[in-house]
Amino acid sequence: MTSTTSSSTHDDDMLDSLTIGRRIRDTRLARGMTLEQLATAIDRAPSQLSVIENGKRELRLAELQRLARALGASLDELLSPEPPTRRAALEIALERAQRGPLFGSLGLAALPIRKSLSDAAIETILGLHDELQRVHEQRAATPEEARRANGELRAEQRRLGNHFPELEARAAELLAAVGHAGGPLSQRTAGELAAHLGFTLHHVSDLPASTRSVTDLENHRIYLGTRQSADPRTTLLQALAAHVLGKPEPRDYAELLRQRVETNYLAGALLIPEASAVPLLTAAKEARSLSVEDLRDAFATSYETAAHRFTNLATRHLGIPVHFLKVHSSGAISKAYENDGAAFPTDALGAVEGQYVCRFWSARQVFDVEDRFSPYHQYTDKPNGTYWCTSSIQSGSAGAFSVSVGTPFAHVKWFRGRDTSVRKTSGCPDPSCCRQPPAELTSRWESKAWPSARLNSSLLAAMPTGTFTGVDTTEVYRFLESHSPA
Repeated sequence: MTSTTSSSTHDDDMLDSLTIGRRIRDTRLARGMTLEQLATAIDRAPSQLSVIENGKRELRLAELQRLARALGASLDELLSPEPPTRRAALEIALERAQRGPLFGSLGLAALPIRKSLSDAAIETILGLHDELQRVHEQRAATPEEARRANGELRAEQRRLGNHFPELEARAAELLAAVGHAGGPLSQRTAGELAAHLGFTLHHVSDLPASTRSVTDLENHRIYLGTRQSADPRTTLLQALAAHVLGKPEPRDYAELLRQRVETNYLAGALLIPEASAVPLLTAAKEARSLSVEDLRDAFATSYETAAHRFTNLATRHLGIPVHFLKVHSSGAISKAYENDGAAFPTDALGAVEGQYVCRFWSARQVFDVEDRFSPYHQYTDKPNGTYWCTSSIQSGSAGAFSVSVGTPFAHVKWFRGRDTSVRKTSGCPDPSCCRQPPAELTSRWESKAWPSARLNSSLLAAMPTGTFTGVDTTEVYRFLESHSPA
């Protein structure tokens, strides 16, 4: 279907001026009046009236009333927001597009709108303009935009201590509705929660490869894969959380990111309820024996889920500032949060995702430890102070990641593992710390090595296309069609 209203942004007053101008011209022609006759009737020069009819000047109410009387029309007729004809709608859309910033950036001369310009030609031009606008907006979704959105959301999390009371309250309501009194949330209870919300669960072997779950809102079904590496409760609860929050389709990356954060938060609050976790953590603090492992074991969750929830609750309920890191075995940061002043590496825009942490931080040192069952603890002397961290390695389909929770030295007295003798010194961001090779290696290999980097797909596509980032929508729709009970 051909668009008659360009997607380029523009001032509403300009659209009104264009529409009113076209209505004046169409009414004049319908009355059989020439431009000169109407101009004389309102005591204006024909050139001035032409400017009005072409929508290039806004009109005062008195001028509109004078025109309405001269045309024998009502004021409501001239002020109607609807274009008088299909042709007028096309001309208005074309004029609006040509006055927009996108057309102006192309350096093209404006196309005169004459009677000889057919409707089909205008529709084609508008279609091309809309496609240019789409491509322009897609290109605007650059890694810089994504990093800015991440930075803004992280700043808000820091300000709130990574604690969202409204999501905690929503989780408590849902758990009370299914009679969950505390302790680990069983798969059976998770299924009861789905039923409470009106969904049936279906485990299938052909779940689209780009998805963890698919929710059929028409038939109230949630499809889960029969083979899952992640905790099946987490996958289900994330799907239910997305439904409970009732968010609209995201308009941009920032909104998409916020929705994911809130969905994951609500799922975590269901797995580790605030009402049950806070007494446990409070008692552990009093015993000076806080640990992520105890939180994990008490609620039978993954270490990463427990670490996330610890950051949600530690500052709000225990008064302890903390930081969280999820780091790939390559050293690149996947997720990060801090409200304790931990100086994460950042790019020029302040984003940390994708940056490489210092080789001497516990998040990377843990990969060199043979014992991967026991928790790893380390003190790190950094330029801005000494921090204590506990790290654990988690493996999945995307490889091995370390998950770390840390706190400044002043607060380590509350944690189990504070007696570790492991201590490292980090000079980052000073390049001489670990980013620059030693002088002897540089002199030996400089200008004699040419490594081939692993090409990251993000270099080719700054932002995955579609509403649900990273999901093959065609595959999902075909899947739903094949499984629909109808």
